[in-house]
Amino acid sequence: MTSLGFLSRELALRIALAARVLPDPNLKQLLAVLSRCTTEQLTDSNVAAIDAATLKTAANGVFANVDDMVLQQVVAILSNTAPEYVLPSVQAYHAGDMPASVTIACATDDAIHVNGHFSTCTWFMVYQVSCDEARLIDIRKAVHKHDALGEDKNVLRAEQIQDCKVLYVISIGGPAAAKVVKLGIHPIKLNEANALTDILTRLQQVLAATPPPWLAKAMGNVASERLTSAWDSVE
Repeated sequence: MTSLGFLSRELALRIALAARVLPDPNLKQLLAVLSRCTTEQLTDSNVAAIDAATLKTAANGVFANVDDMVLQQVVAILSNTAPEYVLPSVQAYHAGDMPASVTIACATDDAIHVNGHFSTCTWFMVYQVSCDEARLIDIRKAVHKHDALGEDKNVLRAEQIQDCKVLYVISIGGPAAAKVVKLGIHPIKLNEANALTDILTRLQQVLAATPPPWLAKAMGNVASERLTSAWDSVE
């Protein structure tokens, strides 16, 4: 284990930003793990040399259960290859590629969790989801006030995802929700931030069981009974 010594202002800032990406943000814990990854003082160059696999196993596996995508994000920030965020790769999709699937949008500020408010989120992650596959097909930079040029920002945001049938958000106001619903999009408000991977898994479970009629219709199926769940209303 190495002594932390003196951290440059830039490195200290990157470590603080990287800590915020972790599921349980903890700056002291990340510093402790980083110090176990090298026998030298923490500097820009040796921190940049630490990879995700090393982070995952260091300090008796403190981060062993952290999603690989999250650790890759941490590494990208630490190495200064991602001053903001590293976005995942988009997969090609053509209509008909995934029978019985639905297009969804997830409001996010970190490209890892559904943690965005409809009116202020950074991106809409767009997925095509069936009961046995979830494919990221687009990442859309959300329209902000300065981009709207006098138009209603929430209308423009809704139009950005008008090809989607479901929208996951942390928060959405009543007027904004009405604009989303008007375009045939079903907004689902979560009580807390959820990992994108968890959202996709739960949706796949619903699709494989008995989806509500509106969702079955979006998938191209006909449902015979209604599922009582969070799908039925916007909180």
